[in-house]
Amino acid sequence: MRVIVTGAAGQLGQVVATLFSATHDVVALTRAEVDLTNHDSVLRRVAAARPDVIINCSAYNAVDQAEDDASTALAVNAFAVRSLARAANEAGAALVHYSTDFVFDGGTTRPYTEEDLPGPRSVYGQSKLLGEFFARDVPRHYVLRVESLFGGPRPKSSIDRIIEALAADREARVFTDRVVSPSFVDDVAAATQALLTVAAPPGVYHCVNGGSATWYDVGVHIADVMRVTPRLAGVRVADVPMKAPRPQYCALSNAKLAAAGVSMPAWQDAIRRYIERTQ
Repeated sequence: MRVIVTGAAGQLGQVVATLFSATHDVVALTRAEVDLTNHDSVLRRVAAARPDVIINCSAYNAVDQAEDDASTALAVNAFAVRSLARAANEAGAALVHYSTDFVFDGGTTRPYTEEDLPGPRSVYGQSKLLGEFFARDVPRHYVLRVESLFGGPRPKSSIDRIIEALAADREARVFTDRVVSPSFVDDVAAATQALLTVAAPPGVYHCVNGGSATWYDVGVHIADVMRVTPRLAGVRVADVPMKAPRPQYCALSNAKLAAAGVSMPAWQDAIRRYIERTQ
């Protein structure tokens, strides 16, 4: 099977490309190799590669900056997906596209399912939701919603910042009232491969590690795994000025993924494996 991975230099893209390369013919495309915002360039590059699957790991993730740069957010998160969808249909390929918990407004008290109606509150969330709509134009599409990604070759996530602060015996600021379902890139990549392997029904899937927690709870667990004092400064979402509103309760249920035969480890286990690998 020939697989195109776009955004191959990114946090998730590098892991996905490496995993699939072990068993498939992978064409790993970075931003330097194809401009996904150039429709004709995308069509030519995909047609030349003749893929069976396109996995789009490219994204514009500057959440606050997107409020003032909507054109770029839409170009990368939405219109580039439209181009990839067109190219996938012309090639007869499946399309995997990653989305986000930011498509929800965060006003619930239980994990969101794929049946819940989106209601993004930020430009970033709106651009990602539009990208979902374009991805669904491909008959064999998998829209995988992830959140709070961590792992990969270049540590830069919220979890990495907590680890770095605790390792240096510094205080880490963490939200006490924002609930998340962290996603380990290794597990997301493995789930992506499993969905394609079992030929799961196309559609939207929440692809996060099992369970949910506040960022304060995540910090406590990280300190426990690292066997250090949990020097955590709890803050509330309302007390931190941010240009783009965040969904306060954004836990996602991965029950649909499990029903398709793809199980995700608990977030505690994922963080433990990540820390044990990097420390």
